Amino acid sequence: MATPPTSPTRGAGFFLAIGAIGGAIIGGRMHQATIGLLTGIAAGIAVCVALWLVDRRK
Repeated sequence: MATPPTSPTRGAGFFLAIGAIGGAIIGGRMHQATIGLLTGIAAGIAVCVALWLVDRRK
């Protein structure tokens, strides 16, 4: 018996990468590059987890 097709999942790595790069750039302009990088990574992880939870519901 064949398994039913599943809906494709979303790739969330883009948001993690953009969060890290954007956070480092914004933090660098504020002379706090490390804090900006960590904040960007945290925001990217939050978006990744949110997308994972949405995909998991389907």
